[in-house]
Amino acid sequence: MKEFDELIKIIKKLRSPEGCPWDREQTLDTLKPHLLEETYEVLEAMDIGGNELKGELGDLLLQIVFQANISEEKGEFSIEDVIDSISQKMIRRHPHVFEKIGELKSSEEVLIKWEEIKKNEKEHKDRKSNLDGIPKGMPALLRAEKIQKKASKVGFDWSNINGVIDKVLEEIQELKVEIIAIKKNKAEEELGDLFFALVNLSRHMGVNPEVCLNNASNKFEKRFRSVEMKCDLENSNLEEMNRIWEEVKKNEE
Repeated sequence: MKEFDELIKIIKKLRSPEGCPWDREQTLDTLKPHLLEETYEVLEAMDIGGNELKGELGDLLLQIVFQANISEEKGEFSIEDVIDSISQKMIRRHPHVFEKIGELKSSEEVLIKWEEIKKNEKEHKDRKSNLDGIPKGMPALLRAEKIQKKASKVGFDWSNINGVIDKVLEEIQELKVEIIAIKKNKAEEELGDLFFALVNLSRHMGVNPEVCLNNASNKFEKRFRSVEMKCDLENSNLEEMNRIWEEVKKNEE
């Protein structure tokens, strides 16, 4: 594709001696925060779509091509190798499509087959734990959910949601005890346990904890902005702000 080839040429030009000083200075480490930022911007643009999403996907693609170019300069692999690797993986993990081996009738069957094939691949064979391969740099809520899903696949899970709810209530009580005892380190540990239990609850409810928390943040932001418009926060007390907050909530209903 000529457009993709042109992007590769642009990156190589920027990295060349006659290119851009900033681009030449970049390494895989310095690009990490940029990759993370672009990923989150894509996630936000997915709710908008259209040109907004197109632009953000382009920014994310730039990061991928940029990193592949740096790796090529180090003699490790090129962007062509990256594309070939993922193409081969997709073919290998979809034998029911590309090799007409077996018939999978549901998404659940596809996922089971996917994991079966994945376990036999070279990069996964040497894993000693079912939890190996979960990136420690993932957002905390998503990492907790991933860990729980991995454990659940081998049967280490609550049999029903009632047990999960009881666990959440238990963790709240344990947190309360440590707060009353003014044991900050233990309270912090119990708060982490509570977060983990809440992620477990969201998983059993079939909802994404990251989406839930973002929705709650968006709701709070919208209401708080409304409160800001209705009163002078600098010269208002908490009672007044709470009264307006409740009015805003009631108007939403």
